[in-house]
Amino acid sequence: MTKSSFFASASALCLGLLLSLGAGSQANAAAKCIKGDRKAPYTIGWANIYSVPTWMKQTQGTIEAEVETLKKQGLVDKLVVTDAQGDANVQIQQIQLMIDSDVDAIILIAGSSTAPARVLADACAKGIAIINFDSLVDTDQVTAKVNTDSAQWGDQAAKFLIDAIGGKGKILILNGPAGVSVSDDRRKGADAALKAHPDVTVLAETNTPYNVAPAQEAVTSLLFANPEIDGILSLGGALSAGAVLALDKQGREQVPITGENARQFLELWKEKGLKSWATMQPNWLGAFATYTAVQALEGKDVPAFVKIPLPVIDNSNIDQYLARAADFPADGYIYSPYDEELFKKLLAEQ
Repeated sequence: MTKSSFFASASALCLGLLLSLGAGSQANAAAKCIKGDRKAPYTIGWANIYSVPTWMKQTQGTIEAEVETLKKQGLVDKLVVTDAQGDANVQIQQIQLMIDSDVDAIILIAGSSTAPARVLADACAKGIAIINFDSLVDTDQVTAKVNTDSAQWGDQAAKFLIDAIGGKGKILILNGPAGVSVSDDRRKGADAALKAHPDVTVLAETNTPYNVAPAQEAVTSLLFANPEIDGILSLGGALSAGAVLALDKQGREQVPITGENARQFLELWKEKGLKSWATMQPNWLGAFATYTAVQALEGKDVPAFVKIPLPVIDNSNIDQYLARAADFPADGYIYSPYDEELFKKLLAEQ
């Protein structure tokens, strides 16, 4: 072998080793915001936008339960909880206080998609794991975002209802609050199916909080104005319960209706033999976010976005949910079972 060919071979070998090492380093790269300088047990911050709705209380319950599990594993020592009471600016101030107190991770449901960008960038730069779920931020300066597909939710609900009414008829659409990303995305997701069926007429739409009373009041008014209704596209469980109660109170015949895993709606569905379909935003997204934060802090390369499959509730499995109803608040949500094995599987499948 000539001297030049020897060096050429050696150079190729070195380049191959460098590429191999580079590939290995990339495969084991730390998740975003993680510097590797934080050690267990960790302090977890839960930046709650508001705590009053039952869904939020149940979600916090799953976070607290996961923290207890992680404490037993020696991975977490403390949970810090704040409540912004619906004020996005207050939430930003509370996140800043978490940064100042040097929490190791922040679990976040955002009160605004844009406002927290600066404070989250600051947290990320300081090596704090940030897991954002449910109501998402626009910035990528977080470790991971976790959510179901709200547009898919709206699409599946619309397709069920259109099929249930035979592809034609007059319907009402019940939405959550306007301007809330989850509510808006569910509604946008229904558009394509509705436009593909011009014989389906949307008589009216509502925007109300995700509570039974305002939904019942809104639907009652619409029933007076619309004597013929063939179906209700409801994009929230409490909204569905309110609609069923409004129909019942007026002595109107129940119509096909979509919904969510709200206990009251599922019980009314069974009691009245409704033609229905439902899905859910699982409360255990909070527990999963907490688990994911700790995985990131432990050096795991968690994905930037974790898509959670939408569970489907229909007549084939509604009894399985109702069998566990007593374990949930009367005004709460019967969410699907979860454990850390499920969490491991969800992260592995991304």
